[in-house]
Order: sequence, then structure tokens, then C-alpha cells
Amino acid sequence: MRGAHAGGEMESIDISMTIHEGMVMWPGDFPVSIEKTQEIAAGGPYNLSRIQMSLHAGTHMDAPVHFIAGGPGITDLPLDATVGPARVIEIHDPESIKRPELEAHAIKRGERILFKTINSERLWPIESFSEDFVHVSADAARYLAELCPRCVGVDYLSVGGFIEDAEATHRALLEAGVWIIEGLDLSRVTPGNYELICLPLKVERGDGAPARAILKPLP
Repeated sequence: MRGAHAGGEMESIDISMTIHEGMVMWPGDFPVSIEKTQEIAAGGPYNLSRIQMSLHAGTHMDAPVHFIAGGPGITDLPLDATVGPARVIEIHDPESIKRPELEAHAIKRGERILFKTINSERLWPIESFSEDFVHVSADAARYLAELCPRCVGVDYLSVGGFIEDAEATHRALLEAGVWIIEGLDLSRVTPGNYELICLPLKVERGDGAPARAILKPLP
């Protein structure tokens, strides 16, 4: 899964999805399109490409304005919200993240929390959208809002469900000032403590933005 360099430092783990055409998207969202506009192989002076995509494709962050009119945008993200010590918590419930399971982990105010569910192993290898992904239930979101972690990350395209809890879960977290990371791939990550580095693109007035996220194992 990961190893150490000669100096003893553990390798970082990339927990981001690779952006590519045909990747799984939220139903109705703008699909990823990558077009080469210049190619050396075709006689061009250089290779150049352009991309069209939703701000919520693949690994990305949600800004409060995504669900709260007039709320902060992605450029208002405090960098320490998604950079610093983090804890990966494994969720065993195959349906949703519920309050009783969270209570056992004693989440503290200001923590950066990433939830690893069966989504990482079961759903990411599938190129079509799965409606029954494990999500944060509305009740669990309200509980997390009371605890006020710095950020919450999930291993599928939405922190809320497709069939239920979508708006209620987002609102509970975003209104409490909890920043949301979605679309993480935690399949190669064991539960525990890490250093998180997750930085979204700096999109003006962005309701979200694609992000590159990595975890660095702590000594």
C-alpha cells in the first residue's frame, strides 16, 4: 500500500480521483470533456489541451454558497481547514453514516475527519453512477454540526444521499461552518491519523472546486 523512503519517511497517499472523460458524474451534471487543441504529433508547435467540467466533478470541495444563498465561496476557504492533522474513520454501516456509530469515535471540535466506507472499494471501480452510496444521514450531519469539526470528507460524490438527506445534510454541515470534501478515494488508506493536504482550485465566486488531496502518514 505504501512504503518508506531511504530516510525513513513514509510515502504520501494520493486520495484524489483522476479526471478523465467518461468518469462517473452526478446525474445531470456537466460531463468532463478534454480536447487537444494543439498536438506535436499532428504538426503543432506544442501540446495544448482544454477542459470543460463541473466544479463538482471527481474529488472536489463544496463551498457554503453551494447551498446557502450569499454564503462564502471557495475562495473564502481558510487554508488550515483542509491542511493539517486529520483522522480517517472507518464506517461499517453499509447504508449510511449514522449518529450512534459516530458517537463511538469521540469526534472533537476542530478535527479534520475523513470517512472511509464501502464506497471506496465497491463503487469507485464502477464507471456508472450508483444511487445507493453510503452517505452522511441528516441526523448524523446535525450531530456533526454540534461537534463542529474543521472539515468532513467522504468517499463518493456527495456527503448527502441521492435518494434522501441530500439538502438537509449539506445545509447542516455548511451552516455550521464545516467545510466539505467529496469524491475521495480511500481504498488504499487504513483508519488512523494522518497529515491532510487538500487544496481546491481558487475559483472566483465558486460554489465548489476540483481539488487534489493527499494523506501523509504520521510517524
